[in-house]
Amino acid sequence: MNAERDLITTPLTADILRGALDLERTEHGVLPHRLPARARAQCADGQLAMAEAQPSGVRVAFRTRATVVELDTLPTKQVYKGAPPRPDGVYDLLVDGRPAGRAHADGGGVMTVDMATGTSETRPGPVATVRFEGLSAEAKDVEVWLPHNEITQLVALRTDAPVEAVPDRGRRVWLHHGSSISHGSNAESPATTWPALAASLGGVELVNLGLGGSALLDPFTARALRDTPADLISVKIGINLVNADLMRLRAFGPAVHGFLDTVREGHPVTPLLVVSPILCPIHEDTPGPSVPDFSRLGAGRLLFEAAGDPAETAAGKLTLTVVREELSRIVERRAAEDPHLYYLDGRELYGEADSAGLPLPDRIHPDAATHRLMGERFAERVFGDGGPFAARAA
Repeated sequence: MNAERDLITTPLTADILRGALDLERTEHGVLPHRLPARARAQCADGQLAMAEAQPSGVRVAFRTRATVVELDTLPTKQVYKGAPPRPDGVYDLLVDGRPAGRAHADGGGVMTVDMATGTSETRPGPVATVRFEGLSAEAKDVEVWLPHNEITQLVALRTDAPVEAVPDRGRRVWLHHGSSISHGSNAESPATTWPALAASLGGVELVNLGLGGSALLDPFTARALRDTPADLISVKIGINLVNADLMRLRAFGPAVHGFLDTVREGHPVTPLLVVSPILCPIHEDTPGPSVPDFSRLGAGRLLFEAAGDPAETAAGKLTLTVVREELSRIVERRAAEDPHLYYLDGRELYGEADSAGLPLPDRIHPDAATHRLMGERFAERVFGDGGPFAARAA
Protein backbone atom coordinates (compact mmCIF):
# COMPACT_ATOMS: atom_id res chain seq x y z
CA MET A 1 0.00 0.00 0.00
CA ASN A 2 1.32 3.42 -0.93
CA ALA A 3 0.29 5.56 2.05
CA GLU A 4 1.12 8.77 0.20
CA ARG A 5 -1.21 7.87 -2.68
CA ASP A 6 -3.95 6.20 -0.65
CA LEU A 7 -4.56 8.79 2.05
CA ILE A 8 -8.24 9.31 2.78
CA THR A 9 -9.68 12.82 2.52
CA THR A 10 -12.30 13.67 5.15
CA PRO A 11 -14.58 16.73 4.84
CA LEU A 12 -13.85 19.44 7.40
CA THR A 13 -17.25 19.76 9.04
CA ALA A 14 -18.54 20.96 12.40
CA ASP A 15 -18.60 17.44 13.88
CA ILE A 16 -14.77 17.24 13.83
CA LEU A 17 -14.12 20.88 14.77
CA ARG A 18 -14.21 22.10 18.36
CA GLY A 19 -13.95 25.58 19.82
CA ALA A 20 -15.44 27.52 16.88
CA LEU A 21 -18.84 29.21 17.00
CA ASP A 22 -19.18 29.55 13.23
CA LEU A 23 -17.66 28.07 10.05
CA GLU A 24 -17.40 30.23 6.95
CA ARG A 25 -17.11 28.49 3.60
CA THR A 26 -14.44 30.19 1.48
CA GLU A 27 -13.03 29.58 -1.99
CA HIS A 28 -10.23 27.59 -0.34
CA GLY A 29 -12.09 25.65 2.33
CA VAL A 30 -13.38 26.50 5.80
CA LEU A 31 -12.55 29.51 7.98
CA PRO A 32 -13.33 28.96 11.70
CA HIS A 33 -14.75 31.98 13.52
CA ARG A 34 -14.95 32.47 17.26
CA LEU A 35 -17.84 34.94 16.99
CA PRO A 36 -21.04 34.20 15.06
CA ALA A 37 -21.84 36.02 11.82
CA ARG A 38 -24.48 38.20 13.51
CA ALA A 39 -21.91 39.51 15.98
CA ARG A 40 -19.31 40.11 13.29
CA ALA A 41 -21.83 42.13 11.28
CA GLN A 42 -22.32 44.54 14.19
CA CYS A 43 -18.74 45.79 14.41
CA ALA A 44 -16.39 46.89 11.64
CA ASP A 45 -13.30 47.09 13.85
CA GLY A 46 -10.30 45.51 12.12
CA GLN A 47 -8.69 44.43 15.40
CA LEU A 48 -11.78 42.46 16.39
CA ALA A 49 -12.07 40.92 12.92
CA MET A 50 -8.49 39.70 13.11
CA ALA A 51 -8.74 38.47 16.70
CA GLU A 52 -11.94 36.46 16.36
CA ALA A 53 -10.66 34.76 13.17
CA GLN A 54 -7.45 33.69 14.91
CA PRO A 55 -8.51 30.24 16.13
CA SER A 56 -7.37 30.25 19.74
CA GLY A 57 -8.68 27.05 21.30
CA VAL A 58 -10.01 25.71 17.98
CA ARG A 59 -8.93 22.17 17.15
CA VAL A 60 -9.62 19.48 14.59
CA ALA A 61 -10.67 16.49 16.70
CA PHE A 62 -11.44 12.95 15.63
CA ARG A 63 -11.07 9.27 16.52
CA THR A 64 -8.95 7.11 14.23
CA ARG A 65 -6.38 4.37 13.83
CA ALA A 66 -4.38 6.53 11.42
CA THR A 67 -0.59 6.62 11.66
CA VAL A 68 -0.35 9.62 9.31
CA VAL A 69 -2.31 12.87 9.58
CA GLU A 70 -2.03 15.68 7.05
CA LEU A 71 -3.80 19.02 7.28
CA ASP A 72 -3.74 21.50 4.41
CA THR A 73 -4.16 25.05 5.67
CA LEU A 74 -3.99 28.60 4.41
CA PRO A 75 -2.69 30.69 7.30
CA THR A 76 -2.37 34.46 7.43
CA LYS A 77 0.74 35.34 9.39
CA GLN A 78 1.02 38.72 11.11
CA VAL A 79 4.14 40.90 11.09
CA TYR A 80 4.81 44.43 12.27
CA LYS A 81 6.26 47.02 9.92
CA GLY A 82 9.88 47.72 10.85
CA ALA A 83 10.23 44.60 13.01
CA PRO A 84 11.86 41.24 12.27
CA PRO A 85 9.46 38.45 11.14
CA ARG A 86 7.58 36.71 13.92
CA PRO A 87 7.90 32.94 14.38
CA ASP A 88 5.44 30.84 12.40
CA GLY A 89 2.35 29.68 14.25
CA VAL A 90 2.43 26.32 15.98
CA TYR A 91 0.13 23.34 15.40
CA ASP A 92 -0.07 21.16 18.51
CA LEU A 93 -0.87 17.46 18.16
CA LEU A 94 -2.54 15.78 21.11
CA VAL A 95 -3.23 12.03 21.22
CA ASP A 96 -5.63 10.87 23.91
CA GLY A 97 -5.19 14.26 25.55
CA ARG A 98 -1.39 14.11 25.74
CA PRO A 99 1.13 16.17 23.72
CA ALA A 100 2.39 14.10 20.77
CA GLY A 101 4.01 16.55 18.36
CA ARG A 102 4.27 20.04 16.95
CA ALA A 103 4.49 21.43 13.43
CA HIS A 104 4.53 24.68 11.46
CA ALA A 105 2.89 25.69 8.16
CA ASP A 106 5.42 27.16 5.73
CA GLY A 107 2.97 28.76 3.29
CA GLY A 108 0.14 31.22 3.63
CA GLY A 109 -0.31 34.95 3.37
CA VAL A 110 1.24 37.75 5.38
CA MET A 111 -0.57 40.64 7.04
CA THR A 112 1.79 43.56 7.67
CA VAL A 113 0.57 45.87 10.43
CA ASP A 114 1.80 49.45 10.71
CA MET A 115 1.34 50.23 14.40
CA ALA A 116 2.15 53.88 13.85
CA THR A 117 -0.86 54.38 11.57
CA GLY A 118 -3.08 51.48 12.62
CA THR A 119 -3.30 50.24 9.03
CA SER A 120 -2.53 46.82 7.58
CA GLU A 121 -1.87 45.23 4.22
CA THR A 122 -2.24 41.54 3.36
CA ARG A 123 -0.17 39.70 0.77
CA PRO A 124 -1.65 36.33 -0.31
CA GLY A 125 0.38 33.11 -0.33
CA PRO A 126 0.11 29.40 -1.10
CA VAL A 127 -1.61 26.59 0.80
CA ALA A 128 0.66 24.77 3.26
CA THR A 129 0.63 21.17 4.50
CA VAL A 130 1.12 20.21 8.14
CA ARG A 131 2.06 16.53 8.54
CA PHE A 132 2.26 14.23 11.55
CA GLU A 133 3.44 10.65 11.09
CA GLY A 134 4.59 7.64 13.08
CA LEU A 135 1.43 7.56 15.22
CA SER A 136 0.23 4.36 16.85
CA ALA A 137 -2.14 2.23 14.77
CA GLU A 138 -4.36 1.77 17.83
CA ALA A 139 -7.73 3.51 18.04
CA LYS A 140 -7.15 6.91 19.62
CA ASP A 141 -8.51 10.43 20.01
CA VAL A 142 -6.50 12.89 17.91
CA GLU A 143 -6.61 16.68 18.23
CA VAL A 144 -4.73 19.18 16.06
CA TRP A 145 -4.83 22.55 17.82
CA LEU A 146 -4.66 25.41 15.31
CA PRO A 147 -2.28 28.35 15.83
CA HIS A 148 -3.82 30.74 18.34
CA ASN A 149 -2.19 33.75 16.66
CA GLU A 150 -2.72 33.11 12.91
CA ILE A 151 -5.94 33.37 10.93
CA THR A 152 -6.21 29.84 9.54
CA GLN A 153 -8.36 28.55 6.71
CA LEU A 154 -8.71 24.77 6.67
CA VAL A 155 -8.39 23.28 3.19
CA ALA A 156 -8.17 19.48 3.55
CA LEU A 157 -7.72 16.70 6.10
CA ARG A 158 -6.03 13.47 5.00
CA THR A 159 -5.26 10.31 6.98
CA ASP A 160 -4.21 6.74 6.21
CA ALA A 161 -7.23 5.31 8.06
CA PRO A 162 -10.86 6.43 8.38
CA VAL A 163 -11.80 9.05 10.97
CA GLU A 164 -14.96 9.61 12.93
CA ALA A 165 -16.20 12.20 15.38
CA VAL A 166 -14.93 11.73 18.92
CA PRO A 167 -17.61 10.09 21.08
CA ASP A 168 -19.16 12.20 23.80
CA ARG A 169 -17.00 11.69 26.89
CA GLY A 170 -19.39 13.57 29.17
CA ARG A 171 -16.88 16.33 29.83
CA ARG A 172 -18.21 19.71 30.88
CA VAL A 173 -17.91 22.63 28.46
CA TRP A 174 -16.11 25.72 29.77
CA LEU A 175 -16.87 28.94 27.89
CA HIS A 176 -14.33 31.69 28.60
CA HIS A 177 -14.09 35.30 27.44
CA GLY A 178 -11.18 37.64 27.97
CA SER A 179 -8.50 39.81 26.38
CA SER A 180 -5.31 39.02 24.46
CA ILE A 181 -3.95 37.38 27.60
CA SER A 182 -6.78 34.84 27.41
CA HIS A 183 -6.38 34.74 23.62
CA GLY A 184 -2.82 33.51 24.26
CA SER A 185 -0.50 36.39 23.47
CA ASN A 186 3.14 35.32 24.02
CA ALA A 187 2.17 31.72 24.83
CA GLU A 188 4.44 29.01 23.44
CA SER A 189 1.73 27.22 21.47
CA PRO A 190 -2.06 26.91 21.19
CA ALA A 191 -2.36 24.06 23.68
CA THR A 192 -0.24 25.96 26.22
CA THR A 193 -2.19 29.19 26.52
CA TRP A 194 -3.30 29.57 30.10
CA PRO A 195 -6.98 28.72 29.34
CA ALA A 196 -5.96 25.61 27.36
CA LEU A 197 -3.72 24.43 30.20
CA ALA A 198 -6.39 25.13 32.81
CA ALA A 199 -8.97 23.24 30.73
CA SER A 200 -6.66 20.24 30.42
CA LEU A 201 -5.95 20.20 34.16
CA GLY A 202 -9.64 20.71 34.93
CA GLY A 203 -10.80 17.94 32.59
CA VAL A 204 -13.17 20.18 30.61
CA GLU A 205 -13.79 21.11 26.98
CA LEU A 206 -12.66 24.67 26.23
CA VAL A 207 -14.44 27.24 24.08
CA ASN A 208 -12.09 30.21 24.17
CA LEU A 209 -13.53 33.62 23.35
CA GLY A 210 -10.37 35.42 24.43
CA LEU A 211 -10.23 38.24 21.87
CA GLY A 212 -7.01 40.21 21.63
CA GLY A 213 -7.69 43.91 22.24
CA SER A 214 -11.43 43.27 22.14
CA ALA A 215 -12.69 42.36 25.62
CA LEU A 216 -14.67 45.60 25.70
CA LEU A 217 -18.05 44.60 27.16
CA ASP A 218 -19.54 44.60 23.67
CA PRO A 219 -23.24 43.60 23.69
CA PHE A 220 -22.76 41.28 20.69
CA THR A 221 -20.10 39.36 22.63
CA ALA A 222 -22.45 39.03 25.59
CA ARG A 223 -25.12 37.66 23.24
CA ALA A 224 -22.61 35.17 21.81
CA LEU A 225 -21.92 33.94 25.35
CA ARG A 226 -25.65 33.85 26.06
CA ASP A 227 -26.39 31.72 23.02
CA THR A 228 -23.48 29.25 23.29
CA PRO A 229 -24.17 26.00 25.18
CA ALA A 230 -21.92 25.74 28.23
CA ASP A 231 -21.71 24.13 31.65
CA LEU A 232 -19.30 26.72 33.05
CA ILE A 233 -18.70 30.36 32.06
CA SER A 234 -16.01 32.86 32.98
CA VAL A 235 -15.46 36.45 31.89
CA LYS A 236 -12.15 38.22 32.46
CA ILE A 237 -12.78 41.96 32.35
CA GLY A 238 -10.67 45.08 32.59
CA ILE A 239 -7.31 45.41 30.88
CA ASN A 240 -8.67 46.23 27.41
CA LEU A 241 -11.02 48.86 28.81
CA VAL A 242 -8.05 50.56 30.45
CA ASN A 243 -5.50 50.28 27.67
CA ALA A 244 -8.03 51.38 25.04
CA ASP A 245 -9.16 54.25 27.30
CA LEU A 246 -12.61 53.36 26.07
CA MET A 247 -14.89 53.98 29.03
CA ARG A 248 -15.28 56.05 32.17
CA LEU A 249 -16.38 54.77 35.57
CA ARG A 250 -19.92 56.13 35.10
CA ALA A 251 -20.40 53.85 32.08
CA PHE A 252 -18.32 50.92 33.33
CA GLY A 253 -20.56 49.75 36.16
CA PRO A 254 -23.81 49.71 34.18
CA ALA A 255 -22.00 48.08 31.23
CA VAL A 256 -20.79 45.23 33.47
CA HIS A 257 -24.31 44.75 34.82
CA GLY A 258 -25.74 44.73 31.29
CA PHE A 259 -23.13 42.23 30.08
CA LEU A 260 -23.85 39.86 32.97
CA ASP A 261 -27.61 40.31 32.57
CA THR A 262 -27.35 39.25 28.93
CA VAL A 263 -25.26 36.17 29.74
CA ARG A 264 -27.75 35.22 32.43
CA GLU A 265 -30.64 35.35 29.92
CA GLY A 266 -29.27 32.17 28.35
CA HIS A 267 -27.57 30.65 31.38
CA PRO A 268 -29.65 31.54 34.45
CA VAL A 269 -28.04 29.07 36.87
CA THR A 270 -24.76 28.15 35.16
CA PRO A 271 -21.70 28.78 37.36
CA LEU A 272 -20.49 32.21 36.21
CA LEU A 273 -17.08 33.50 37.29
CA VAL A 274 -16.00 37.14 36.94
CA VAL A 275 -12.22 37.49 36.87
CA SER A 276 -10.54 40.85 37.35
CA PRO A 277 -7.23 41.78 35.65
CA ILE A 278 -3.91 40.21 36.52
CA LEU A 279 -1.21 42.55 37.76
CA CYS A 280 -0.02 45.02 35.12
CA PRO A 281 2.27 47.55 36.86
CA ILE A 282 2.02 50.26 34.20
CA HIS A 283 -1.77 50.46 34.59
CA GLU A 284 -2.35 49.68 38.25
CA ASP A 285 -2.78 53.36 39.12
CA THR A 286 -2.24 55.04 35.74
CA PRO A 287 -5.06 55.23 33.20
CA GLY A 288 -4.73 54.44 29.52
CA PRO A 289 -4.37 54.52 26.72
CA SER A 290 -1.50 52.08 26.29
CA VAL A 291 0.87 53.30 23.61
CA PRO A 292 3.65 51.35 21.88
CA ASP A 293 7.27 52.34 22.38
CA PHE A 294 8.79 51.87 18.92
CA SER A 295 12.38 52.51 19.99
CA ARG A 296 13.24 48.81 20.23
CA LEU A 297 10.97 47.49 17.51
CA GLY A 298 13.82 47.04 15.03
CA ALA A 299 15.49 44.69 17.52
CA GLY A 300 12.33 42.61 17.66
CA ARG A 301 11.07 43.93 20.99
CA LEU A 302 7.85 45.86 21.46
CA LEU A 303 7.13 47.63 24.74
CA PHE A 304 4.03 49.46 25.90
CA GLU A 305 3.68 52.54 28.07
CA ALA A 306 0.74 54.05 29.96
CA ALA A 307 -0.06 57.45 28.47
CA GLY A 308 -2.69 58.57 30.97
CA ASP A 309 -2.30 60.78 34.03
CA PRO A 310 -3.06 59.27 37.47
CA ALA A 311 -4.81 62.52 38.41
CA GLU A 312 -7.42 61.79 35.76
CA THR A 313 -8.93 59.00 37.85
CA ALA A 314 -10.75 61.74 39.77
CA ALA A 315 -12.63 62.49 36.55
CA GLY A 316 -13.60 58.84 36.11
CA LYS A 317 -10.78 57.43 33.98
CA LEU A 318 -10.21 53.76 34.67
CA THR A 319 -7.16 52.10 36.18
CA LEU A 320 -6.82 48.44 37.08
CA THR A 321 -7.20 49.31 40.76
CA VAL A 322 -10.48 51.09 40.03
CA VAL A 323 -11.68 48.22 37.82
CA ARG A 324 -11.00 45.58 40.47
CA GLU A 325 -12.77 47.56 43.18
CA GLU A 326 -15.84 48.07 41.00
CA LEU A 327 -15.97 44.46 39.80
CA SER A 328 -15.69 43.14 43.34
CA ARG A 329 -18.48 45.46 44.47
CA ILE A 330 -20.74 44.50 41.56
CA VAL A 331 -20.29 40.77 42.03
CA GLU A 332 -20.79 40.98 45.79
CA ARG A 333 -24.04 42.88 45.28
CA ARG A 334 -25.36 40.56 42.55
CA ALA A 335 -24.30 37.39 44.36
CA ALA A 336 -26.81 38.17 47.09
CA GLU A 337 -29.48 37.17 44.56
CA ASP A 338 -27.37 34.94 42.31
CA PRO A 339 -25.77 32.07 44.27
CA HIS A 340 -24.02 30.78 41.14
CA LEU A 341 -22.03 33.99 40.56
CA TYR A 342 -18.41 34.14 41.71
CA TYR A 343 -15.45 36.52 41.71
CA LEU A 344 -11.71 35.90 41.36
CA ASP A 345 -9.12 38.63 41.78
CA GLY A 346 -6.80 38.22 38.78
CA ARG A 347 -3.78 38.89 40.98
CA GLU A 348 -4.29 35.40 42.40
CA LEU A 349 -3.21 34.17 38.96
CA TYR A 350 -0.33 36.65 38.57
CA GLY A 351 0.44 39.22 41.24
CA GLU A 352 3.05 41.39 42.84
CA ALA A 353 5.06 38.47 44.21
CA ASP A 354 5.35 37.01 40.70
CA SER A 355 6.39 40.12 38.81
CA ALA A 356 10.01 40.20 39.97
CA GLY A 357 10.84 36.71 38.71
CA LEU A 358 8.41 36.69 35.78
CA PRO A 359 8.08 40.26 34.51
CA LEU A 360 5.70 40.95 31.64
CA PRO A 361 8.02 41.06 28.61
CA ASP A 362 6.21 43.91 26.85
CA ARG A 363 4.74 45.32 30.12
CA ILE A 364 1.23 43.98 29.34
CA HIS A 365 1.33 40.32 28.22
CA PRO A 366 2.69 37.30 30.13
CA ASP A 367 5.36 35.02 28.68
CA ALA A 368 5.11 31.26 28.18
CA ALA A 369 6.20 30.43 31.74
CA THR A 370 3.59 32.79 33.16
CA HIS A 371 0.86 31.28 30.98
CA ARG A 372 1.73 27.93 32.54
CA LEU A 373 1.68 29.41 36.04
CA MET A 374 -1.68 31.07 35.42
CA GLY A 375 -3.18 27.91 33.97
CA GLU A 376 -2.07 25.85 36.95
CA ARG A 377 -3.34 28.40 39.46
CA PHE A 378 -6.69 28.78 37.72
CA ALA A 379 -7.14 25.01 37.68
CA GLU A 380 -6.29 24.79 41.37
CA ARG A 381 -8.43 27.72 42.53
CA VAL A 382 -11.38 27.32 40.18
CA PHE A 383 -11.60 23.64 39.19
CA GLY A 384 -10.08 22.30 42.39
CA ASP A 385 -11.91 21.20 45.55
CA GLY A 386 -14.03 24.03 46.89
CA GLY A 387 -13.63 26.10 43.72
CA PRO A 388 -16.58 27.55 41.83
CA PHE A 389 -16.11 25.09 38.94
CA ALA A 390 -15.33 22.03 41.05
CA ALA A 391 -17.11 18.88 39.87
CA ARG A 392 -20.04 18.14 42.13
CA ALA A 393 -22.03 14.96 42.52
CA ALA A 394 -25.34 14.95 40.64
